[in-house]
Amino acid sequence: MLSRRAVLAGLAGGLAVRAARAQGADLPVIRLGSLPFGTSTWEAAVIKARGLDTANGFRLDTVKLAGNDAARISFIGGQVDTIIGDLLWAARLSNDGQPIRFIPYSTSEGAVMVPEDSPIKGLKDLAGKRLGVAGGALDKNWLLLKAQARDAAGLDLERAAEIAYGAPPLITLKLEQGALDAALTYWTYCARLQPKGFRRLIGAEDIMRALGATGDVALIGYLFRAETVAEKPLAVAGFARASRAAKEMLATDPSAWAEVRPLMAAEDEATFEALKREFLAGIPRRPIAAERADAEKLYAVMARLGGERLVGPGGSLPKDLYYDGARNG
Repeated sequence: MLSRRAVLAGLAGGLAVRAARAQGADLPVIRLGSLPFGTSTWEAAVIKARGLDTANGFRLDTVKLAGNDAARISFIGGQVDTIIGDLLWAARLSNDGQPIRFIPYSTSEGAVMVPEDSPIKGLKDLAGKRLGVAGGALDKNWLLLKAQARDAAGLDLERAAEIAYGAPPLITLKLEQGALDAALTYWTYCARLQPKGFRRLIGAEDIMRALGATGDVALIGYLFRAETVAEKPLAVAGFARASRAAKEMLATDPSAWAEVRPLMAAEDEATFEALKREFLAGIPRRPIAAERADAEKLYAVMARLGGERLVGPGGSLPKDLYYDGARNG
């Protein structure tokens, strides 16, 4: 569970919150770059509505960005202070001389989805089938799936199945239309498919455990440039506390979802409940040391499969990649 100290810090209320809001213009700003339908907007909405930013010594400014490429460019260029990003990309930037600090955001990744009545029951049944892959040939979920198919079923998916790469919305649509037999897609799309009569064949968390992880691993997180942490140490620490507190509110206070639901594009109650369930299941709850130990194992697998094209020249995760408020500021 999240620590009592973190919850109390996030829930600082009454006069303290009102005073902080009154002084909000004087607080350091953390600019969060978010995508139109990204789940970071959900957490940001709770942080702003409940005053968790000013209560923790900063002011949150949400900057809407068009897509992943725009987010990465804005982040590298300093137009935003933080984005939700991939652990592999953060590690590569750090190994290339642009040190990044990573705050685990979610252990929810994705899954292989199939129709409820599909004859596909296991990985070996994907042989000869049309498999859609959200992202591209170097997507981390795809690399992990290939490793597990080879280890567990002796199957080279790239050769044995008919692979189609594409953006998550397109891959999901093609699965719904029957143009694909199975699809590896991101967790929000998986959640939306469940009420429509689709089931999980295997989840990314299952694959990670099969490959040696001892628990659910957050491979996506908030990214901060090391220089931002040095310039705004108290604000970044406050952001980390506010993020944890917002997650705890969403996990324990049903009223907090009133701030989030308008952002979810959930067309019905079943979709809303599926998205909510998967989001809550992905809340990171392990010590950083445990996260890092398991991430090292998975990094080695992906580095072996993706090579330097994926991870760059680094043979392991950078030493200071994970944000530690006590050490980093």
